Amino acid sequence: MISIKEFNEYGEFIESSLALKSSALAIKMLKVGEEIPEHTLRPKRDRGYHFAQCQAFSLSRYQDKTIAMLKEDNWCWGALFAYGLIKPEAAKDFPELQNDLRIIPMLEYGKYTGILSAPLKACTFEPDIIMIYSDAAQLRHMLHVLSFIGEGTVTTPIYPVASCALSVVPALNGQTCITLPDPGEVGRGFAKDDEIIFSLPAGKISKLAGQLKAFDDMKMGHKHGAFIELRADFARPDFYKRLFRECGLDAEDTLKWPE
Repeated sequence: MISIKEFNEYGEFIESSLALKSSALAIKMLKVGEEIPEHTLRPKRDRGYHFAQCQAFSLSRYQDKTIAMLKEDNWCWGALFAYGLIKPEAAKDFPELQNDLRIIPMLEYGKYTGILSAPLKACTFEPDIIMIYSDAAQLRHMLHVLSFIGEGTVTTPIYPVASCALSVVPALNGQTCITLPDPGEVGRGFAKDDEIIFSLPAGKISKLAGQLKAFDDMKMGHKHGAFIELRADFARPDFYKRLFRECGLDAEDTLKWPE
């Protein structure tokens, strides 16, 4: 069982290890009857206006706000359908939605009343999901370190619409996923053109943090830089050489770049 204090510590470490430009997020789906933490922003109740879900994520990661988005707080259809806040049948008379709703994942209607988001380093609740907005290099490094413990494969679909659905629902169901910020998230939620969303079930956060630390300790972390060289016959680990010998190929690091 991971404590809230440990989640906070993982958030601080991951942001530092990866040099993230915004906070890693703690995400929790609110079940019917579940209490909302104190000092949580409820947009409609507290400010009299609405957000799209991607805007709530943006406020959590850039302004360190804890936000609860319930049905009445939403200003975009994606989260309403995906999180089961409105009935799927409500879309039947809207042909504009049909293609997307055949693809995006949706939770059971009525199981949840809303969603909580907060910076992982400061959350006061136990999250269901961790979301990290990264660039390609940071994402590659996360998948690389996880690959050493058999966790580096991602099989969730890539789709250009409803990133609020694709970044949350598969991870809630136990999958690690990669999501493209959709046009609305870029236009209204300030997602950057070079950002991609990495989501994982909260229970896997210790694996990610542990592997990142191991690579940092070996001076192979993200901040240590990539191996950038264009050199023929570069040095390789011994298993490369054994494989090449078995296949009848040159194996030793003795050949030289032509003058």
